[in-house]
Amino acid sequence: MPGRVSGGASARGGVTRYPSDRLREEVAYLAYYFHWSYDQIMTLAHRERQQWVAEVARINQRSQDQSARSEPW
Repeated sequence: MPGRVSGGASARGGVTRYPSDRLREEVAYLAYYFHWSYDQIMTLAHRERQQWVAEVARINQRSQDQSARSEPW
């Protein structure tokens, strides 16, 4: 049974708030690469937004890896 806190509200587990600096970073990242608006990005569910961030990061990593292999020096 969930614990009780003062005022009669029940205590629940889980994340109560996503860090604003992390959210700002994700919004900027997706806006930069996809040219999506703030509103478009903020309508994404948290998990979906994180999946898009991860996908862009994978694409960037592959691109960097290929560039490093093709450089003559």
